[in-house]
Amino acid sequence: MFSHNKRLQYSVHVSESNPGLANLMLEQFGGPQGELAAAMRYFTQALAEEDPGRKDMLMDIATEELSHLEVIGSIVAMLNRGAKGELAEAVAETGELYRSLQGAGNDSHVTQILYGGGPALTNSGGIPWTAAYVDSIGDPTCDLRSNIAAEARAKIIYERLINVTDDPGVKDALGFLMTREIAHQLSFEKALYAIEPNFPPGKLPGKQEFAHVYVNTSQGEGDTRGPWNSDENFTFISDIDDFVAMDGGDGQAKVKLDSEDQACVKAFARRTASNAKSNPTTGAELGGR
Repeated sequence: MFSHNKRLQYSVHVSESNPGLANLMLEQFGGPQGELAAAMRYFTQALAEEDPGRKDMLMDIATEELSHLEVIGSIVAMLNRGAKGELAEAVAETGELYRSLQGAGNDSHVTQILYGGGPALTNSGGIPWTAAYVDSIGDPTCDLRSNIAAEARAKIIYERLINVTDDPGVKDALGFLMTREIAHQLSFEKALYAIEPNFPPGKLPGKQEFAHVYVNTSQGEGDTRGPWNSDENFTFISDIDDFVAMDGGDGQAKVKLDSEDQACVKAFARRTASNAKSNPTTGAELGGR
């Protein structure tokens, strides 16, 4: 069960109303890298987790992400609070009210009109939150890697939000949330490496003759060698004859059909065959005359 504590995980102090900034903050409320997406990702993973330690960790972090959602939502609401009152009471002339809500070239007026200044489950572009943001696949080593990446992306969004505000209270709260993303990355990485072995993800080891082969398919100026394709770690191949039909076959796609299916396919091919010697006049040519 869950219970709600009315105190935020981190104190938030907003200096002044700023609906434009509030709109940007929605990226971490209802966006793909936001706190709701993170909470749902880890919560659903926790419910399916078989390892008691990872289950406990995922539930802890999922619940903390909900607390972060509350912090971000509170920031959005406070940044919108002045404009919310102005809109509700229509204290300004129509044109001036619209300009104040629109801010510095953003679409905050949309969230004001539709949601009355409250935090909407959308990203900063107004796109509604979707469960498609949750990319869990049910394998712990795969999901933990995805979680590490998700926390890294969220940290970058927080950095960018910090860079677009000069409100010291907002900066301070965002700095806390950004730092918690770092802590979660560390927990997820520790949990990943506590699984031995943890690579490759899943049960099947892969075909060993291809598992340590690097294929240099993008050739020309800029070709670079490093640990990602070094001779120490990989068999490096650049010759097209070596990486085409790597199974040793002819590289063709074939299917075995019974006689009835073969007859149908041949009939279809005859009916839809192109005349390579034709030169039909096209609509594009007629329109260009």
